Amino acid sequence: MEFNSNSFRFYHPLEIRWSDMDALGHVNNVMYIDYFQIGRGYYMNQASKTWDWFKHMFVIANISCNYIKEIKLDVKHPRIGVRISKMGSKSFEIEYAIVSEGENRELILHAIGTSIQVMIDMKEKKTIELPSWMREEITSYEPEL
Repeated sequence: MEFNSNSFRFYHPLEIRWSDMDALGHVNNVMYIDYFQIGRGYYMNQASKTWDWFKHMFVIANISCNYIKEIKLDVKHPRIGVRISKMGSKSFEIEYAIVSEGENRELILHAIGTSIQVMIDMKEKKTIELPSWMREEITSYEPEL
């Protein structure tokens, strides 16, 4: 995944907490996946007005994170960019970018990542096709799909 800040329509602010830090004085690596999860939740609510976390669900089949620049407690305006980059018949790929602002308001890239979500029937615990309403709402929100 190559990073282009203009590719992300959706950004959500991140709160860097003292408890996110490790002994090296920067955000511990496991927290980045937590930040992805936070961004994913807000993104789904923004990109799909029909999405209901109590009715629709997916499982994470794969997730990866490339760490680029450490995040310290004093970063300015940390946020996560999220977008759906691919949709298959039963799954979709999400891309993430964790960024902050430098001294001259330039964008600093801290991490990029991807995850693959597979839609499931929550009662049957089996994979299902992406609902047509979801496909329509996401392609409307992400016209480059």
